[in-house]
Amino acid sequence: MISKWLYYIRLLLIITLSIIFLKGCYTVSPKKTYSPKVKLSTSECRIIKHELGESCIPLHPQRIIVTDQESLEILVALGLKPIAATTANRVGNKTPILKGKIDNIIDLGKESQPNLEKIVKLCPDLIVGFSWSSPNYQLFSQIAPTISIEYRENGWKEILLQVAKVVDKTQEAEKLLAEYEQRVENLSLNCAQKFKNKEISVMRFYTSIQFTQFLNQLSFPVAILKDLKLSIPLAQRQVSIGASVSYDNVSLERVDLLESDAMFIALDPGSEENFQKYQNSPLWQTLNVAKNNRVYTVDSSYWIFGNVLSANAILDDIVKYLVEES
Repeated sequence: MISKWLYYIRLLLIITLSIIFLKGCYTVSPKKTYSPKVKLSTSECRIIKHELGESCIPLHPQRIIVTDQESLEILVALGLKPIAATTANRVGNKTPILKGKIDNIIDLGKESQPNLEKIVKLCPDLIVGFSWSSPNYQLFSQIAPTISIEYRENGWKEILLQVAKVVDKTQEAEKLLAEYEQRVENLSLNCAQKFKNKEISVMRFYTSIQFTQFLNQLSFPVAILKDLKLSIPLAQRQVSIGASVSYDNVSLERVDLLESDAMFIALDPGSEENFQKYQNSPLWQTLNVAKNNRVYTVDSSYWIFGNVLSANAILDDIVKYLVEES
């Protein structure tokens, strides 16, 4: 509790000491202003309601900062390029699916503790993030108009539309979703022919945490499987009934829960050693999915959390491993 309050005190001190930078960030003119201290007219901004209140968003924000990788992915998918972003706490960063689209974006540090000094100096005109705490939202709102959107892993389509509304890119978002749905429709026909009534497991291995987990119905990748009319194993569905989180921890002693027709294992950076321990276990080797060489390692940067670009990258892996190899 003490460390939490010290963190908030530190944030307040940074905001206070950096006020000189804020004064240089915004132009005060009749045409355009981004100052959070100045109330913009309706011709200069749009009032956007979100989970923590409402914000006056510039009509054409030019200096957007995002505080998580999923917001970064969405804005890039919509054709925008934030000036700065954080890096993921544990999963891989989204460079593989954003390659060539995020060059020169400034690194703000880890998602769990973005560098406030950098943010203030960058003079953003919009800050976008998911599921902020109220104290953090209030602090960031002193720097620039700030939007907080509730993040739900299996609600990524609705979230895409929410963010698109904020940046006035609704048509672009609808087009992306229509293209995704068309691809899913075409691919699901192949899956139905080759994987009817078959079950797919999705697991995650961490770098510094010894346990592992399978992902359940509330998770992002299982939502993609559901779109394709594919299912996780019945045993996993039963274990996760009533779950409030998107995963269930699983030990080697409960390796039976992982039995499936195919398995995707999302590896966090540096987690290969933990995965190897499972692979070398006699219990793991009892799994038919392992005996049949139907275990595939994939990148956690887009398999664990994500949006439309990650969803399409997952579809690419499904085509590669389930359709083309079958």
